[in-house]
Amino acid sequence: MPLLGLGVWRVPDGRECVNAVRSALELGYRHVDTAQAYGNEESVGRALRESGVPREEVFVTTKFQPRREDPAVEVEGSLRRLGVDYVDLYIIHWPRGGPTWAWPGMERARELGHARSIGISNFGAAELEQVLAVASSPPAVNQVQFSPFEYRRALLEACERRGVALEAYSPLGSGRHLRSGPVERIAERLGRTTAQVLLRWCVQRGIPVIPKSTHRERIEANAQIFDFELSERDMADLDALDRTGGTDRALERRWW
Repeated sequence: MPLLGLGVWRVPDGRECVNAVRSALELGYRHVDTAQAYGNEESVGRALRESGVPREEVFVTTKFQPRREDPAVEVEGSLRRLGVDYVDLYIIHWPRGGPTWAWPGMERARELGHARSIGISNFGAAELEQVLAVASSPPAVNQVQFSPFEYRRALLEACERRGVALEAYSPLGSGRHLRSGPVERIAERLGRTTAQVLLRWCVQRGIPVIPKSTHRERIEANAQIFDFELSERDMADLDALDRTGGTDRALERRWW
């Protein structure tokens, strides 16, 4: 899984989504993250085709909508909408109804070849352990809200102990984190954008990250994070912005 991807949460189905994904692929991104709940899988698939980038070069993630009954059935609809034969990663979007009930269907989706790997999202450490207790195939990924402001140290450590990759969504806090004074000072000193600083904090820890943008220039700027490093002091100053107390929970408040 490439360390940097494009997320398309809250990007409406249609030309805006197509243009964002196509721009990302033209600019060198090779990782796109969507979901059944986003309602924009068709646009993601259209952008994949229009880009001309070979399918096997792009890591495509979609997520099971847990208000539905069978992940193995629902992924077939995702494949039709995306216009692909498989997804690289298929994730349970959140643990609605309990963390374990959908996992057998996720494993079936993988066994049928519809997903090359399977994972979870918004699962805390305790919920991860419950899945592992029943899983024949363990989750490859746990995608959670993660940034210097949501530095869930205990959850990251729990994933690492279990060989599960933690993936960061909302690394920019839907724009809120870009206006932080400490982040602005580091960015100004390095001649970088605040978004680049926040994204670099993730990738410097080896954490895949999927910022969302629909603006080509921002998508391009967000990719320019592999030609500089944050110092140990910078990393420590960013670590200190955490508001979660280093929790092992995936969310402070559930929305389901």
